[in-house]
Amino acid sequence: MNTTLPPSVLQTLVKCRGVTKVFKTGKVEVAALRGVDFDVGPREFLALVGPSGSGKTTLLNLIGALDVATEGAVEVLGQDLSTLDRAHRAELRLRRIGFVFQAYNLVPVLTARENVEFVLELQGVGAGRKRRALEVLDQLGLAELADRRPPELSGGQQQRVAVARAIASRPPLVLADEPTANLDGENAEILMHLMHRLRDEEGMSFVFSTHDARVVDHAVRVVTLVDGRVASDEARAGEAPHEVLKGIGKVRPGMVP
Repeated sequence: MNTTLPPSVLQTLVKCRGVTKVFKTGKVEVAALRGVDFDVGPREFLALVGPSGSGKTTLLNLIGALDVATEGAVEVLGQDLSTLDRAHRAELRLRRIGFVFQAYNLVPVLTARENVEFVLELQGVGAGRKRRALEVLDQLGLAELADRRPPELSGGQQQRVAVARAIASRPPLVLADEPTANLDGENAEILMHLMHRLRDEEGMSFVFSTHDARVVDHAVRVVTLVDGRVASDEARAGEAPHEVLKGIGKVRPGMVP
């Protein structure tokens, strides 16, 4: 099921205007975001950077319809999230947004292949579901581990399964919270290469929250958050330097301890 929207259909995938998010613990209020204005267009390869506590994960969660803003407007794929109830936000996430969680959020009783298939099944994909899941796992070097359950996989392997699950249906927007945090250098490069190819060939947009210089090096746009505000928004000239990835073979199972 290809849910990618061509640029001619939708020119802005994400539009945030004056977005504020306040968390309350008892009588204490903490503002994680303070009036953020932020857009994401088609075919983005965007890194969200900034110190811990700057609001990166909070912003991803708002864009991914996992949370709601305290103030301001968040529009995703033409939908004003404030007008959607919980069920319709869940439907938007299922059909149009891939999300790579820092904590993986894999179903422990399902195999790697079944975890990827599960989302496709929820989307109503029938014929070819297993083939598609195995294809994506193979692209990430996990074909030989497809029948293992998450407790039988390393942290890096689980992270790649989480990525496979997020991209399997080719959603127009993929949000990733620290996607390379548990990957070694070669695995991180292969992941970046695959995502660049999906961007180039499928028109998918990727937004990463990251502290990883390897991810930032490949970003076409870098947005820096500081104290819940956009401190800078750098659009880099040309494409990200991923030509060096050509010729790198598939990751070998077992490379990540």
